[in-house]
Amino acid sequence: MTTTPLAEMTRIVLAGVRNAGKSSLMNKLFQKDIAIASDTPGTTTDPVTRKIELGKLGMCAITDTAGLDDTSKLGEQRILKTRERLETADVILFVSPGNIKPSADEKELLKWLSEKKLPWIAVLTFGDRPLHPEKEVFFAEQNRIILDNTRDKSSLALISKMEKLEREISKELTPVEGLVKENDLVMLVTPIDLAAPAGRLILPQVETIRDLLDKDCAALLVKEKELYSLYNNLGIKPSLVITDSQAFHKVSADLPEDQPLTSFSILFARKKGDPALFIESLKALRDFPENGRVLVMESCSHHRQADDIGTVKIPRLFRQLVGSKVEFGHSRKIPENPKEWDLIIHCAACMMTQKAMNIRLEIFRKTGVPVLNYGLFLAWANGLLPRALEPFPELKEIYKQSVLTV
Repeated sequence: MTTTPLAEMTRIVLAGVRNAGKSSLMNKLFQKDIAIASDTPGTTTDPVTRKIELGKLGMCAITDTAGLDDTSKLGEQRILKTRERLETADVILFVSPGNIKPSADEKELLKWLSEKKLPWIAVLTFGDRPLHPEKEVFFAEQNRIILDNTRDKSSLALISKMEKLEREISKELTPVEGLVKENDLVMLVTPIDLAAPAGRLILPQVETIRDLLDKDCAALLVKEKELYSLYNNLGIKPSLVITDSQAFHKVSADLPEDQPLTSFSILFARKKGDPALFIESLKALRDFPENGRVLVMESCSHHRQADDIGTVKIPRLFRQLVGSKVEFGHSRKIPENPKEWDLIIHCAACMMTQKAMNIRLEIFRKTGVPVLNYGLFLAWANGLLPRALEPFPELKEIYKQSVLTV
């Protein structure tokens, strides 16, 4: 990979009513025509996302959205898409025409922003026209800027304001944060099988390698077939071994019991989701309904191979260890009625932001549906719990307290 993954970028979302100047602002930020700007209401129909480097904020993904007052036939669906982007945003630019009094939709958005407590900036467009008195009062106490899109450098002040929000943005953990120290040697076991993409490594592996280098550690990559020989000829004990979940069983058998071991998927369970929830959900495997239903969820649209982990390997293991009559479903979207499922098994979510993943998890929490992560399930299936949790003392304790008898 040569670019920052989209899921690791700061998400900036432009929101407001139609004809507020969102698309024009997008073009100003990029200093070129990225979005179609027009006086015709509803020009932007679907969210448009582009990447940009913004100083202290680093690589960012800026999304232009449809107007919150879209009254067209597809308006309701477009507004829903806008709301989805707002829910997962790190910074919101509330774009509002400064020369017009606040609309009902703008009042609703301001109320929502106040409740969510997200970092946001009021961007008052049409700065070449007199500011409406009611708009002045509406944004009187907010972090705001008046912008004139007719001026070439009008966006520079806005970028400076966005950079000042850097400390308010919630950052995800990095893959090995808190697990390693400078000069540590970490061994990464990366199988190359049918599921491995041609010519490259999968995203969790790439991100982990980069994180180790950022932390001044050494990363040693090996396939599972060469692990035993290489490990026993190293002459030095790695601080940590991280394996692909699918190779858990062989890797654990080839390593001494005192070798700290975990998986990429467990690293990302901590980074992207709620590992405590996943661990608690292991209890669902005890006395699972004979004709129970399991939904396997993924966050990306990769091409499935013959021995795909989600559609083949996990169902096969589950039926062998839990129940042969269990029904499986597969989805990349949240089910309309989560209660129809007895268990969710979710991928590592490397293609999603933590916020987006937590929105999914909150739905399952509210409906009482247990949720597992690929890595936690495979560690359990291979008899590697609590060993795979030993690098995370707090998670190992949760396991011991709640599900040690699973």
